[in-house]
Amino acid sequence: MASGSSVGGDSYDEEAAAAAVPRRPPLELDGRGAASDHRSGFIPRYQVGSSKVDTSERYFDEWQKKLPNTDEIRKSKPRSRYFTISGVELSPDNMAVATVYFVQGVLGLARLAVSFYLKDDLHLDPAETAVISGFSSLPWLIKPLYGFISDSIPLFGYRRRSYLILSGFLGALSWGLMATLVDSKYSAAFSILLGSLSVAFSDVVVDSMVVERARGESQSTSGSLQSLCWGSSAFGGIVSAYFSGSLVDTYGVRFVFGVTAFLPLMTSAVAVLVNEHRLSSGERAMSHSGSGFIETSKQHIRQLWTSVKQPNIFLPTLFIFLWQATPKSDSAMFFFITNKLGFTPEFLGRVKLVTSIASLLGVGLYNYFLKAVPLRKIFLATTIIGSALGMTQVLLVTGLNRQFGISDEWFSIGDSLIITVLSQASFMPVLVLAAKLCPPGMEATLFATLMSISNAGSVSGGLVGAGLTQFFGVTKDSFKNLALLIVICNLSALLPLPLLGLLPEESGNADDGETKHN
Repeated sequence: MASGSSVGGDSYDEEAAAAAVPRRPPLELDGRGAASDHRSGFIPRYQVGSSKVDTSERYFDEWQKKLPNTDEIRKSKPRSRYFTISGVELSPDNMAVATVYFVQGVLGLARLAVSFYLKDDLHLDPAETAVISGFSSLPWLIKPLYGFISDSIPLFGYRRRSYLILSGFLGALSWGLMATLVDSKYSAAFSILLGSLSVAFSDVVVDSMVVERARGESQSTSGSLQSLCWGSSAFGGIVSAYFSGSLVDTYGVRFVFGVTAFLPLMTSAVAVLVNEHRLSSGERAMSHSGSGFIETSKQHIRQLWTSVKQPNIFLPTLFIFLWQATPKSDSAMFFFITNKLGFTPEFLGRVKLVTSIASLLGVGLYNYFLKAVPLRKIFLATTIIGSALGMTQVLLVTGLNRQFGISDEWFSIGDSLIITVLSQASFMPVLVLAAKLCPPGMEATLFATLMSISNAGSVSGGLVGAGLTQFFGVTKDSFKNLALLIVICNLSALLPLPLLGLLPEESGNADDGETKHN
């Protein structure tokens, strides 16, 4: 669902950038996010399922009947050797996952720098900025490809570690280019695209690890691990928040890009924490051989198609796409608050600090109060409330807030804080739902597919918003119709609500981990 943006240029979030809507977009130019989107696996760790799955319904049903049920999985779990936080073990694997999410959050250091660079250095209009944002988010739309590569083609004997290392190096290269060679909107879009690819690939790798842990768990336990992941991302955002603005004010955007180039290397460093068995030379030869690769490819495609076409997966995914695809006015609002209201990078850094803390509060709100609430109720309540709260930006655009004695600065901070809490809390169920829909043996591929569809919806919403921005004549100097644009974007967020029946209906016991679909 989309609406007006939160103050501070957070449209540069993949994932993804607490939008002023009842969900946090998974897409961000700095790569926080989605995505993307959790448990203790009961198949060999990080290995592709070896059993061949027939595409017919009969073989698919027999395959699922062979899987251990939730009670068997829980009873077979050994006593934990690690400390736990909110029911999540702090094992090396989980620490590696949390660190990668932290990096996604801390990359927000460059978010404001990107926004000001496109606006002030390249002199782009709001619509052009939104288009570059959408283009740079393309790597998040083909996440299944990364999952397939990670599952099928081990590098140096590893399916996870090696790709985390390469992702970190690619991210460092992208921000290094932004700091030195980029001087046009095309080269800027390409460099941001590389950075987005870096984070998207690492996101798929850690998501596959998280999905393995969430399968067979209750909604409550799965939500706890998702909360750890996105809480880590929010904490990373808090760490970088204030300096994202003050550094731009003091040293300029190029300096910020240069500092950001070192951050993705943390992803490469924590790859050694992943407890992954190194494949033997024979297994690697089989993976890289023509027959082995083709056979693995066919198996993945069959499993993916067999899974996706099931109504209990397809219908919720369709709803999530439509929920994300409503238009947004992020870019237009950023131009308004900087060009019209005169908000400085230093002040926007303060707003970003508030929204980063608010994002963490949103994770806590979901983890402690909402994770046992049926998904339909969460989406219904947060969508309606978020749409109503998004309308408050009309007060800022028209200046009515000053008539109530509230300055633009304080109104922006309060508005961003409340909406970000709601946005984060409403996006958590998307991740939990996607994780629980994944069958064993192809976690990385299917979870990536589901989140890519969600991300495609968000990108579609951004492009529709760009078209509306152009249609209403909102430019970097003219904001006459901005209030109308905000109203339309927020009202459109209500359009998917009649389709809430596509979501699974949680059973009465929130802890049994079972759902049923109408």
